Amino acid sequence: MGQQATPLRSARLGKAIGPEPQSVSGAVLLLPEGEEISARRPSPLWPSASVRALGRKLARAGREEGLAVHVVQYRYRGWNGTEAQLAADASWAADEIVRLYGDVPVCLAGVDMGGRAALHAGGHEAVNSVLAVAPWLPEEDVAVPPEPVKQLVGRRVLIVHGTNDERTDPELSFRLAARAKKANRDVCRFEVHSDGHGLHQHRAEVLCLCEDFVMGVLFGKGFSRPVEDALAAPPPLGLRMPLASGFGRSLRR
Repeated sequence: MGQQATPLRSARLGKAIGPEPQSVSGAVLLLPEGEEISARRPSPLWPSASVRALGRKLARAGREEGLAVHVVQYRYRGWNGTEAQLAADASWAADEIVRLYGDVPVCLAGVDMGGRAALHAGGHEAVNSVLAVAPWLPEEDVAVPPEPVKQLVGRRVLIVHGTNDERTDPELSFRLAARAKKANRDVCRFEVHSDGHGLHQHRAEVLCLCEDFVMGVLFGKGFSRPVEDALAAPPPLGLRMPLASGFGRSLRR
């Protein structure tokens, strides 16, 4: 009997979170956590509770607007060096959204290593915005090219990071945001003071901030005043914007 070839893995879109709208007007692709190097499949318990909570929040907020929210199911857990497999899967997923729903605006929303994937894949022609929550970014090294930012030109970008994050360095996301802001004024970054990687202490505020941003970039809803101010402010002010306790309790659309 001849030896059978190992089947190639392929990325997939998870089922739409919540009731799928009859007519889709915009889409969010959720990009979960990953690892720096790994050829293993994602865990059956993946994505994390924080990613699922973000998906539910956005699906509820955008239901009447025709928002479809999907989790991207990666081929592998790892970024895997120059292969940048999680970013490649994000780009594939954006193509899949176009195939399923047509020419609708797409927001890439990534957490941890998924945040890095969202930033890298932000140049896809269907993508109009990028949301990166506690993004994992590599340590800066003079021998390695810096993380790219030119692909973010023409996109609105929001980065959210806890100041006490011990897994992903918030200073690295600030430096990336500062470089991106030079090429694209529509970049802002919020700091969640005293919170860690999972942003558990201020989860409600973080989810409301993400909702505010996504509804604005995909459907033209008015941003809250803090988001407007962060986008308009020059660096470093708009890139070290503190997320106020209680954010979202009195947002007006």
